[in-house]
Amino acid sequence: MATFWRLLTFLRPYRAGVIASLGLAVLAMVATVSIPYLTGRAIDEVRGGDKDALMVLGGAVAIAGLLRLVLTIFRRLVAGRVSLGVEYDLRRMLFGHLLKQELAFFDRQQTGQLMSRATVDLASVRFFLGYGLVFLVQSALTIVLASVAMIITDPLLAAIALAPVPVVVYTATRYGRQSRPAIQEVQQRLAELTADVEENISGVRVVKAFAAEERQLDRFSRGVGRVFDQSMVSTRLQARYNPLIGFLPQLGLAALLFLGGRRVIDGDLTTGQFASFYAYLIMLLGPMRMLGMGLGLAQRATASGVRLFEILDRDPQIVARPGAGPLPDGNGQVEFRDVTLQYEGTRSPALRDVSLTVAPGRTLAVVGATGSGKTALVQLIARLYDVSDGAVLVDGTDVRDVEPAALRSQIAIVGDDPFLFSATVAENIAYARADASREEVELAAERAQAAGFIAALPDGYDTRIGERGLTLSGGQRQRIAIARAFLADPRILILDDATSSVDASTEQAIKASLREVMAGRTTIVIAHRLSTIALADEIVVLEGGTVAAAGSHDELLSASPLYRELVEKGLPDQVFLTRKPAEREVAGF
Repeated sequence: MATFWRLLTFLRPYRAGVIASLGLAVLAMVATVSIPYLTGRAIDEVRGGDKDALMVLGGAVAIAGLLRLVLTIFRRLVAGRVSLGVEYDLRRMLFGHLLKQELAFFDRQQTGQLMSRATVDLASVRFFLGYGLVFLVQSALTIVLASVAMIITDPLLAAIALAPVPVVVYTATRYGRQSRPAIQEVQQRLAELTADVEENISGVRVVKAFAAEERQLDRFSRGVGRVFDQSMVSTRLQARYNPLIGFLPQLGLAALLFLGGRRVIDGDLTTGQFASFYAYLIMLLGPMRMLGMGLGLAQRATASGVRLFEILDRDPQIVARPGAGPLPDGNGQVEFRDVTLQYEGTRSPALRDVSLTVAPGRTLAVVGATGSGKTALVQLIARLYDVSDGAVLVDGTDVRDVEPAALRSQIAIVGDDPFLFSATVAENIAYARADASREEVELAAERAQAAGFIAALPDGYDTRIGERGLTLSGGQRQRIAIARAFLADPRILILDDATSSVDASTEQAIKASLREVMAGRTTIVIAHRLSTIALADEIVVLEGGTVAAAGSHDELLSASPLYRELVEKGLPDQVFLTRKPAEREVAGF
């Protein structure tokens, strides 16, 4: 019930619409309930032979029917406006709250699960608040008004005919209570199925590369089977209760025909009154069935609401401290003070007691074996994760004392597998600066050595690329991401093996541009390809999440066995790296 009442709070901005919708429903029901009464009067006038009264009553029935039509049309329009408004608010609220969550939250979530909550669960809540609630109120109102009219006509007969109503209400309530956990489990199974579909579509290249279509189909079939089995639990409840809810009012109808018919024969009840009574009871059959359906909608919405509130009630873990402001002016100095980082759910820290400083305008290369903590280190600068202990400072300010958006606006990150949106090439480059001119976008592309292949695309910079940029090669995606970073003009530039997918000649051209961009700008380079080290003023070697060594290339070759091992394993770059500094300078680095 707490979840149900909380769902109703989403209607607060639309109180006027809800009240108007309910008011129109009341008036429509009054018009509806008046029709059997007028019909009964007309039948009695037929027996009495009063043609004038019959004409008046016939006209009154037509007016009541027309009034119900008009009121119902307006009620549906108003209810639809409320429903769409609630849906708009819920979608914005949920999506906005998801964007506030820290990166670690998405590391632990399946995309399909989140998509299911943002679509299936949200639609269930929206439909109930926009329509189901009105159906419930309208059904209850119809039962009350029709019952009052029957009691006024003949209290004893009404008591007999309405005897099944309390049993119907009890049965519907019991059905709703039993169906909620079953429906909630169906929603969970559907979410798992959505996650499976999303994962297979995203990884379709791997599926096809390994000819695993049949295997994935079998896995999907098992997921569909789980949805089917759980849906059958809900279906069995429906099969048990819904026919019973529909049957019980028939007992009242049978009692009316038997007792009411006898009273008409005995002259205690007019034919018109009997017809009105019969019409009222028939009128109750639909609302009684709708009562069960409405309670089912309420239970489905409540089950979905529980899943939505699991997201909405989760406070973001990375937020600005009280009094946090913009990043103070500076030249991009980065300092790590005794930094330890341990991801949630892991046994050992990714970083342990790391202390180092990157001077303004200098370039630091971070090298190490896979899993040594290189990416974890640079993610702390943009506060994509928070330190478990210690502090990260940018220009002397703890990043936790800076508004996250203000901090990240001064940092550009280019990864080895860059993400591109399903938009035009120009829009992807300009994502770093929405106000950038076309000339600035094209200049950034030229500096990233991307202008050539962009010109060859069907519509040039206006070419719309596919989802995640998969219509482009890996090297093309990387160059667009580099152009995006160039356009951002950040205080701190982070390159996570940013040229890993380009050929050697393009890499050298990009590195020439990188030298230009990096001049006077603090840059941190994660080096997986050892030739990238040549861009750096200083090199830090990480091992097991700690700083194993630091210094220049030549210093580390003589002082760090681990660095020598990394160089020896970097066979394609070995000749280059063992050149003397002067020889590397001649080679353009």
